[in-house]
Amino acid sequence: MALLQLSAHFSSSSCAFFGDDDVLSSTSKTLPLLRRNVKCRCIAEPVEMMQTVYKTKVSRNENMAKLQAGYLFPEIARRREVHMLKYPEAKVISLGIGDTTEPIPEVITSAMAERSYALSTVAGYSGYGAEQGEKNLRAAIAETYYGNLGIQETDIFVSDGAKCDISRLQILFGSNVMMAVQDPSYPAYVDSSVIMGQTGPFQKDVEKYGKIEYMKCTPENGFFPDLSTVSKTDIIFFCSPNNPTGSAATREQLVRLVQFARDNGSIIVYDSAYAMYISDDCPRSIFEIPGAKEVAIEISSFSKYAGFTGVRLGWTVIPKQLVFSDGFPVAKDFNRIVCTTFNGASNIAQAGGLECLSPQGLKAMHEVVGFYKENTDIVVDTFKSLGFKVYGGRNAPYAWVHFPGRSSWDVFEEILEKAHLVTTPGSGFGPAGEGFIRVSAFGHRENVLEASKRLKELYM
Repeated sequence: MALLQLSAHFSSSSCAFFGDDDVLSSTSKTLPLLRRNVKCRCIAEPVEMMQTVYKTKVSRNENMAKLQAGYLFPEIARRREVHMLKYPEAKVISLGIGDTTEPIPEVITSAMAERSYALSTVAGYSGYGAEQGEKNLRAAIAETYYGNLGIQETDIFVSDGAKCDISRLQILFGSNVMMAVQDPSYPAYVDSSVIMGQTGPFQKDVEKYGKIEYMKCTPENGFFPDLSTVSKTDIIFFCSPNNPTGSAATREQLVRLVQFARDNGSIIVYDSAYAMYISDDCPRSIFEIPGAKEVAIEISSFSKYAGFTGVRLGWTVIPKQLVFSDGFPVAKDFNRIVCTTFNGASNIAQAGGLECLSPQGLKAMHEVVGFYKENTDIVVDTFKSLGFKVYGGRNAPYAWVHFPGRSSWDVFEEILEKAHLVTTPGSGFGPAGEGFIRVSAFGHRENVLEASKRLKELYM
């Protein structure tokens, strides 16, 4: 066992908090740390360097050292916990991390409970399932979301969530590809690319990693990149409706994106995790666009539709028409990745997913989405009434609020310090997010209304 000799004297100590974005967004209650679902690691800072008696000869993955600071959402949680220690009587409300708050509809949990109880019987027990997902669920996803689009059940891989599939896809692509991302965009795209060794070092002067094409998306270009200025890349990560800006790409814009990919021989990874929030005629799937099946993969999830952030269930669509430069089907390699790294989604979660796609389940999910969209209207109206420019909010549960000339982290700290509200600094999503904050509409109605009141008191 490796032993550590520590100096007997310490100059100071600190406490770092770790957790994932499924845990960290829960509505705040001032509970003792040991009772909160957050891992706490106390770190002592010795005066003298720690002396190790034994080290392995295994080199650290050099790409891990490229990552900047901590992952965005754990860093927000750390600052929130520091604030709660400073103000133990305050009721901190989270409008930050995109975790759902409302109960899963009973029609869906009943199906999971039935499947769970069946596992205690000889007739109902099942062990390992197909890594690709249960056949009836794959068929239901194909019919519900891709009917008449030429997507078959065998094109669908059921998983434990879109975020997990992002990393599996990066394993599939390997380290010798160049990728493009919207700027700003969900941090997992960039961080997984860094870990895989696809990027160069972080360039502090421009707040970007080398060898990544950042496709700037701002109010000036309607939050859709000027593709004439985008370099040829192998992989394009594209999210619509977008997290964090809340903007959904139009049909004409997606036609241009698909044509750009076809012209350059690129693969689009299209994240449609918020598609059910679309309330206009923007496409809900990339496969609505002619020619997309030859150049696109789509990832999606039940997380933001049915409250499955903790249940964990999503899917990836890889059409048979999508092939690598040598003609080998992309789906076959992804199938090998899945079979190697994954034993399949929980059979209980899949029972819930199947019920989500029943007529009663779809109705229940639309009601949940409608509730969050009403919250979004409250958030958007609040900031607009205070004179702020607000983007998004129509087709996504996020408002993208502009604070021109100000640091996103400074605005985050101001709102936390003075209103006890957690938001998300826009710069955490990429350099083009500087000067913005993302405000989530996931929350209990009374908390959203209270947050609106506090914001008005702060900025009126």
